[in-house]
Amino acid sequence: MKLKLVLTAAALTLGASAFAQTKWDLPTAYPATNFHTENIVQFAKEVDAATGGKLKITVHANASLFKAPEIKRAVQSAQAQAGEILLANYANENPLYALDGVPFLASSYPQARRLYEVSRPAMEKLLAAQGIKLLFSVPWAPQGIFSKREVNSVGDLRGIKWRAYSPATAKIAELIGAQPVQIQQAELSAAMATGVIESYMSSGSTGYDTKTYEHIKNFYDTQAWIPKNAVLVNLKSFNALDAASQAALLKVAGDAETRGWKVAEEKNAEYKRLLAERGMKIHKPSAKLDADMRQVGAIMQTDWLKAAGSDGAAIVDAYKSKK
Repeated sequence: MKLKLVLTAAALTLGASAFAQTKWDLPTAYPATNFHTENIVQFAKEVDAATGGKLKITVHANASLFKAPEIKRAVQSAQAQAGEILLANYANENPLYALDGVPFLASSYPQARRLYEVSRPAMEKLLAAQGIKLLFSVPWAPQGIFSKREVNSVGDLRGIKWRAYSPATAKIAELIGAQPVQIQQAELSAAMATGVIESYMSSGSTGYDTKTYEHIKNFYDTQAWIPKNAVLVNLKSFNALDAASQAALLKVAGDAETRGWKVAEEKNAEYKRLLAERGMKIHKPSAKLDADMRQVGAIMQTDWLKAAGSDGAAIVDAYKSKK
């Protein structure tokens, strides 16, 4: 009888172990209604289904768990098992993070995709050395200039209060003579309402999410670069999953990446239309403004190649050979 009870208890323990549930937190800095966040929420649901409920991911939107600059460190230290970051925000750590924020290197979706494909192995190696695994990456829309002033050349931006949310946007402010102000997206609406900033570069998505049209009426569609968000996971947390759950997670991540790129491109025109309907003037840049911004881009490309060295040059050469 005792043996039977022991075996029964052992079977129950094994059963509980076999169906043990792992719970992860995934912070993101963007609103729940942003397409990146919606894609991640769908990803989390699909992970739950694909792992038979063994891995459950809770998405924390709008910087509610960690602020944007804190998320990568939170994933590295396993304060959060996963998280979403804007890669360009970490350019000061390594030039590779800044690659997709170099103006006019890749300014169309096919170009951005090629740049991602040739740089991904190096990015995965860099992240792995920091105890992180890349799950998937999704682009924003091409970046343009939101400005209270009408802008016909870079000279019209001199002295303007300019939102800088990354080293690249701070560098642009320096090159055009603007006044950089460090503002993350969750703080952007308040910064515009109080006059802390008068201009910034970002996508139509950010302009719509933050109701920029209530404070700033001009958008110059420079299509300067296409930055990407990356969804990361703590490497030890990933390795702690069983093999089947790892495989399911990676499959769902690949699906989320494919879906995200498709939605990003579809949303680009939609966001500009929504901004126009709410009073934003959508401008094609003048020839002078376009030339001025491309000069800024050329300076920044040169600076990036110097900082990235031979490894960076190899990535850019591989990218350009496929164009």
